Amino acid sequence: MRADVLSDVLRAVRLTGAAYFDFEMSSPWVAQTPHSREIAAKVMPGADRVIHYHLVARGSCWAGALDVDPVQLRDGDLIVFPQGDAHVLSSAPGMRAEPNMARFARPSTPLPLVYEMGGGGPDRVRLVCGFLGCDDRPFNPLLQALPPVIHLRASGTNAKTGWLGALHEVAVAESGTARPGGENVLARLAELMFVEAIRRYLETLPDPQTGWLAGLRDPVVGQALGALHGQPSEPWTVESLARAAGASRSVLAERFTGMVGQPPMQYLTLWRMQLAARLLADGGAVAEVGRSVGYESEAAFSRAFKKLVGQAPGSWRRGRSALAPTPAA
Repeated sequence: MRADVLSDVLRAVRLTGAAYFDFEMSSPWVAQTPHSREIAAKVMPGADRVIHYHLVARGSCWAGALDVDPVQLRDGDLIVFPQGDAHVLSSAPGMRAEPNMARFARPSTPLPLVYEMGGGGPDRVRLVCGFLGCDDRPFNPLLQALPPVIHLRASGTNAKTGWLGALHEVAVAESGTARPGGENVLARLAELMFVEAIRRYLETLPDPQTGWLAGLRDPVVGQALGALHGQPSEPWTVESLARAAGASRSVLAERFTGMVGQPPMQYLTLWRMQLAARLLADGGAVAEVGRSVGYESEAAFSRAFKKLVGQAPGSWRRGRSALAPTPAA
């Protein structure tokens, strides 16, 4: 059975979204956001990694990481900072400001928080901004493969067209009303927009590109990844995986290692540990979790888990079960 590898990874790393802010800006204005590690515990407690995103609901502005030239965002654009880098959004390029840390405190009201900012000038922009949380440990191949910034332009000449446009319309409508369940709807929309950003980014990768995402579309490596994710508990060998991928043992080993950065069996071990970590965090029994990821004995699983993760499975379960990556609400 071949799995949808990207969907499998997104499930296993507990992707969770939240629309946090609804900003109405008037020129001149500038808003600077610190690195996600400085605010992660406030905005998404329990998440290993926090990812920023900003959706332009109306108007245009400039955005970028602090040490690179900004890009202009237009009506309908989405920008994502997968590595959580500090960044700035502004009415004109080159503006800077100290981050307002008080804005990231846990709110007592439903999300998103609504703010008006700026100097009252004629140029106005509305931004829907938020965060995505996910597991970073023990193994998240997707995060390792993503760039610092993904800028997704609204498709076509009309900023409200296409799949992203449909998500844009719903997100803007939900953010501007106080309907019951709106916070949950916005969280799910954030996740969908992130997945669409990844898919669009994957389509732009040049053919010689290496990396885990590029491996998904490689005819040999993609087949191998699909087989491993589809049946992670199977007693795979390089030979049996090569047969599943329709390649020779040497070709598979070389192409898989060259693109993904790890030999196939090492990748499988790491992925099994990620699956096990998720099951343990959900309260699974150690022996049962070990069997579900391909280990015949609890002792063998415990040794492998502790070697790669640095904690015994039981300790990991106790430490993680109480930490669900939920938006601050």
